[in-house]
Amino acid sequence: MILLVNGPNLNLLGEREPEVYGHETLADVERMVTETCAGYGLEVKAFQSNWEGALLDFLQLHRHEAQGVILNPGALTHTSRALPDCLRSLRCPTIEVHISNVHAREAWRHQSFVAEAAQGQIVGLGIAGYYYAALHHCTQLAAKAGRAAAGAERPSAGAVEAGAQGGVATGAPTSASPEGTGTGDLLPEPSQQIPVEQMARGDYEPL
Repeated sequence: MILLVNGPNLNLLGEREPEVYGHETLADVERMVTETCAGYGLEVKAFQSNWEGALLDFLQLHRHEAQGVILNPGALTHTSRALPDCLRSLRCPTIEVHISNVHAREAWRHQSFVAEAAQGQIVGLGIAGYYYAALHHCTQLAAKAGRAAAGAERPSAGAVEAGAQGGVATGAPTSASPEGTGTGDLLPEPSQQIPVEQMARGDYEPL
């Protein structure tokens, strides 16, 4: 499950300062992220609040099931000490998203307390920043699943030894080496095992 969390005033997307934040609504953002993650078989749980405590409660409530967080804290980015503390208690990475380029605006917007607890930051790309954050989480999870599958398919040392001595190997089939030794040392990379569909996002085209 991917958590999509938006802070103060983001419920007014589309009508609040459209010259800065664009004309798309929060519903557009939630639909876009949901469709993107659905292409990878991942559920999205979206939440918005103007109250810092409500954001903390939501993150804590889903801390055990969340596989990634997409967070736009709004103005809390620059004031909240509690949000980064909460994010550090999660077992999954957080991508911080800002619709405008906060580093090119007022000086007080340049510092993010949340950034210290986030895996990365996407700023200034409009609502497409949410899409790229979702895509990052999805591809990272797909790669992790690929590595887990590769580990499960790799034969144990005992099985390889038995095969070399003419016994029956119980491990899963592996790729042969260029020399034809058949030791399975050249397993394909995770990206080869599980193709990642970069365009899996429903009907949405990023801005």
